[in-house]
Amino acid sequence: MTHPVEDTVTDEALALDLLPPRRNGPGMKRAGGILPGHEIAALAANGAITAERPLVDGQIQPASLDLRLGARAWRVRASFLPGPHRKVAECLPTLNAHAIDLDNEQGAVLERNCVYIAEIEESLALSSSLAAAANPKSSTGRLDVFTRVITDRADRFDLIKPGYAGKLYAEVSPRTFPVLARRGSRLAQLRLRTGEARLDDDELAELHARETLVAGLNPSFATGIAVSVDLAGTNASTVIGYRAKNHTGLIDVDRADAYEVGDFWEALTAPDRTLVLDPDQFYILASREAVHVPPEYAAEMMPFDPLVGEFRVHYAGFFDPGFGHAAAGGHGSRAVLEVRSRDVPFILEDGQTVARLVYERLSARPKSLYGSDLGSHYQAQGLKLSKHFRTHAA
Repeated sequence: MTHPVEDTVTDEALALDLLPPRRNGPGMKRAGGILPGHEIAALAANGAITAERPLVDGQIQPASLDLRLGARAWRVRASFLPGPHRKVAECLPTLNAHAIDLDNEQGAVLERNCVYIAEIEESLALSSSLAAAANPKSSTGRLDVFTRVITDRADRFDLIKPGYAGKLYAEVSPRTFPVLARRGSRLAQLRLRTGEARLDDDELAELHARETLVAGLNPSFATGIAVSVDLAGTNASTVIGYRAKNHTGLIDVDRADAYEVGDFWEALTAPDRTLVLDPDQFYILASREAVHVPPEYAAEMMPFDPLVGEFRVHYAGFFDPGFGHAAAGGHGSRAVLEVRSRDVPFILEDGQTVARLVYERLSARPKSLYGSDLGSHYQAQGLKLSKHFRTHAA
């Protein structure tokens, strides 16, 4: 279906995904897209992105900006949104907020199932045509640390309206492991976009025909590309996933290759290619499909359908340009699935569709790709735990 271009459509409506994607008709030009790293750097240089401390090497990714925790956090009694008339700081006194100092090398312990609000070092001063969206970083999602970004006067998490000027905050709630974090820890990431960026299913099919976005199976296009779970592995007895253990030690979010897998995870096999998800347990699984994000695109993993089962797949959903790209060393990269079961046991079967990938255009080709220039941890991955663990299954 072709949607006409309407001059009355606002950038804000597009940024908040209130309209279906438009197709390009004859003579039409699609404007905007996800900003690549060098354009994010330009925003930082001209004051649209500011920080209490200078940005550090590696903080700007191919199509996103890592956000750092600031000096202060507060333990609060419940999650909240400030609504259209209040700042976050105005809400804290009503939430029995207990102040926590993050500005020390030892950091602070964030306990399981508690809710914390932390300052973010970076602030924004967006133009009226520039919006942003946040998501947990891959390593954050694989630790089951539920993280969302909040702005002043926000009525939604993780979405930052065009023209926003002000501070950013992170809501952090470790669900499985207690964690140690400090000022400068990077738990969330930010994408910036201008105009319309998302591809519709016809455009996805055309791009897949040229670039092979998912390999190994005939893809299904339904508001994105369907992603299914792999419970087969290379043979019937191989490890197909991990289930998190209860009552473990702390994990320092800034330490890589520091922890033994067996202290925190139970390896899983599925001889009959099924897996019973236990209520309120956290799993790391992998997709059957190898995923490819071409250099001029970015992708995001989204929930497939909340009615298909008693589980959730989707914590850290951003895929940078170059993920799975052969020229960037990513041939055969799988999507890692962060799965949390809900109220009743649920049987997951090999090949069951569990999520969808949505692709968006970049406003310009990035100068660096995921995996090729930035020491990325998850390029060419199969089933893989977060970077914090010494041994990973391939």
